[in-house]
Amino acid sequence: MARWGMVIDLERCNGCQACEIACRSENNVAVGGPQAAGEHRTISWMRVHTEVEGEWPDVRSRFVPRPCMHCDRPPCTLVCPVGATSIDHEGLVNQIYARCIGCRYCANACPYTVKYFNWTTPDHPVSTQPGLNPDVSVRSVGVAEKCTFCSHRLQKARDQARVEGRGLREGDYAPACAESCLTGAIVFGDLDDPSHRVAVLSRDSRAFRLEEGLARNPRSIT
Repeated sequence: MARWGMVIDLERCNGCQACEIACRSENNVAVGGPQAAGEHRTISWMRVHTEVEGEWPDVRSRFVPRPCMHCDRPPCTLVCPVGATSIDHEGLVNQIYARCIGCRYCANACPYTVKYFNWTTPDHPVSTQPGLNPDVSVRSVGVAEKCTFCSHRLQKARDQARVEGRGLREGDYAPACAESCLTGAIVFGDLDDPSHRVAVLSRDSRAFRLEEGLARNPRSIT
């Protein structure tokens, strides 16, 4: 059984934000607009944070992409009263939008603040509607949402492998952010398969997990 995970090489990330754009396009993430931005209610499943160290002219910038961590013991699943968010047997933390009642317990429980709530009806301008992905649900007002590691792509990859009479290979399934990364900073695959590059990188002596002290075993590794 696969255990899907991600490694992000911070030395390779140049802050281009291609991962953010690809994620937004692939998953029908709504356009927030200036009002939502002013209220800090914009939605971005993948967000590149910028850290600046030092003082001019001795300044160094570092970029930290942050998707959902897909914890091994996700606190968001423990507090949801209706099972709208759950972890499957391959470690993907999923959302069932039709089941969400908008209580926002999951957002409050998430230590990484990567759960987002639709305070208003999501805005998809007419010019963007032809580009909406039919494989991903368009969320409604009053529900929580987050990164799913593009789990709809996993189903497509499985179907294709089944047609070809074989198992999944490395590279068959990758989220839009990993696929679009220009510098190859984002690597995705099966953390339990030693032949996958992501498994090798996750065991590197320099690898670390954000907020490891929370003991949630996040599956996004930097």
